[in-house]
Amino acid sequence: MKVAHLEVLVEEPSTETALRILLPKMLNNTSFEIYHHSCKQELLKHLPVRLRGYVSWIPDDWRIIVLVDRDDDNCQDLKKRLEAMAAKVGLATKSNPKNQHFAVANRLAIKELEAWYFGDWEAVRQAYPKVNANLPSNSKYRSPDAIRGGTWEAFERVMKAAGYFKTGLRKIEAARKVANHMDPNRNTSPSFQVLRETLAEISTEKTSAISILIGSRVFRFKDMRRLLHSVVLFFNPLRVKVTTSPAKRSSDFLDLNR
Repeated sequence: MKVAHLEVLVEEPSTETALRILLPKMLNNTSFEIYHHSCKQELLKHLPVRLRGYVSWIPDDWRIIVLVDRDDDNCQDLKKRLEAMAAKVGLATKSNPKNQHFAVANRLAIKELEAWYFGDWEAVRQAYPKVNANLPSNSKYRSPDAIRGGTWEAFERVMKAAGYFKTGLRKIEAARKVANHMDPNRNTSPSFQVLRETLAEISTEKTSAISILIGSRVFRFKDMRRLLHSVVLFFNPLRVKVTTSPAKRSSDFLDLNR
C-alpha cells in the first residue's frame, strides 16, 4: 500500500502558491493539502498543537511535511526543535522512525523560497524574459542557498534591475509565474533537492498493511483513511485482534534534512 496523502505545513502564502504548482510535478498519485501561516513564528507557535491534533486521527498511509525557512537560525538547533515537537506528542519522524515507519518529515529551506528561483534561473527567464540570462555565472548567485544579504531581497533587486516589480516584489505573483515554469529535476538549490528526494521517497513508499482477525477469518485493508475510524468505532466492541505488517522502505538520506 502506497502513501495516499501528504499534509504540508509552510510559513507563508507564497510558498503555498509555489508548492500547489510544484507538488503535482513531484508526486505520483499522492494527494496533498497545504496549510500556510502568516510567518515562521506563527508556524512554530502553533505547530505543537497541530501535531497533537494529528496524533488522534492521522491514518497510517498519510505523511506530514513541515517546511521551515532557516533564516538566521542555526540549522541543527532549528531541526532539533522541530524533531522535539514531534517526539513530544509521539509522532515518529523521518530522522527518528519507529519500526522503519515515520509520520513527519521536517525540512529546512536553507534560505527562503526565492533561493529555489535562483536554483532554476531558466524558469525565471521564461516567466520574466528581460532578466539577465547570465546571472547564474555571477559568483554572488552561483550557490542559491548561500546568497548573502537576504535571498528575497536579492531576487527583488535583480527583478527591479530588469524593469519588474518597481514598487516592490509581489511574492505570490512571482511564486505563481516562476513555479509554472520550474523543472524540479534541474533545480540546483540543495534544499530544494532534499525536498524533491523526500517527496520521491514518500510517493513510492510502501506503508504497513493492516489485518483484522475476527474469529477464524482475516480481513486485510489498504484504504486506511476510510478504515481507521470505523475500526475504532465498530470493531473495538467486538474485541478484535489488530495486527500490522510493516512494509519495506528505502534507507534515509544521510544529510541534515534527514
